[in-house]
Amino acid sequence: MRALPARLLVVTDRHQAPTSIPDRVEMLLAAGIRWIWLRDRDLPAGERRALALDLAARAARHGATLTVGANVALAAEAGAGVHLGAGADLAAARRMVGPGALVGVSAHSLGEVQAARDGGADYATLSPIFATSSKPGYGPALGLAALRAEADLGLPVLALGGVTAAAARDCLDAGAAGVAVMGEAMRGDAAVRAALARI
Repeated sequence: MRALPARLLVVTDRHQAPTSIPDRVEMLLAAGIRWIWLRDRDLPAGERRALALDLAARAARHGATLTVGANVALAAEAGAGVHLGAGADLAAARRMVGPGALVGVSAHSLGEVQAARDGGADYATLSPIFATSSKPGYGPALGLAALRAEADLGLPVLALGGVTAAAARDCLDAGAAGVAVMGEAMRGDAAVRAALARI
C-alpha cells in the first residue's frame, strides 16, 4: 500500500467542464491540485489515449499524479496509476502498471472496501456518500456513517459522490483519507478550485 499523493482527487467529466479537459486540468494543476483521475470512459479509444498521454505530460510538469480509470494498458502506457471497478484482478493490474503506480478501486459498500483491501489495493473510493446525479444507480447515499465505519478497515478511503468544498471537511472528520470531487471541480470557478486545493 502506497501513500496517497493528495487528500483531493479530481475526477474528470468533459460533459460538465466549461472548457476542454486539458484546459480545465491545466487550471486545476496551476491552482495546486496534485491528483487527477481521468474518467471520461465514453470517449472513443483513440481520443481517450491521446487525452491520457496529454494529461500525463501536464501532471508530470506540475509534479502531480495521474490515475486512469478502467484501462490498465492505457494507464501503463501513460505511466499512470489505474482505478478499477470492484472485483477486478488487482494483482494483474499492478504487474502491468508497475510497482510504483497507484492501484485504486471503486467501492459502493464496506464489503467492497474490505475486498479491495484484501486484494492489495492502495485505496478505494466509497460512493455515493451524498446524493448525486452522477451516481443514480448505486442506491441511496451512504452518508458520513459509512466513512466512520470504514475507518477501522486499514485501507485509505476517499469519499465520492456529492462531495462539495463545504462537505469535504465533514468527510475527513468522519474518517475519510481524502475526497474525490467531480462536479464542483469541473464546473467551479477559481475560488472553488483554490478551496478544494487547500483541504
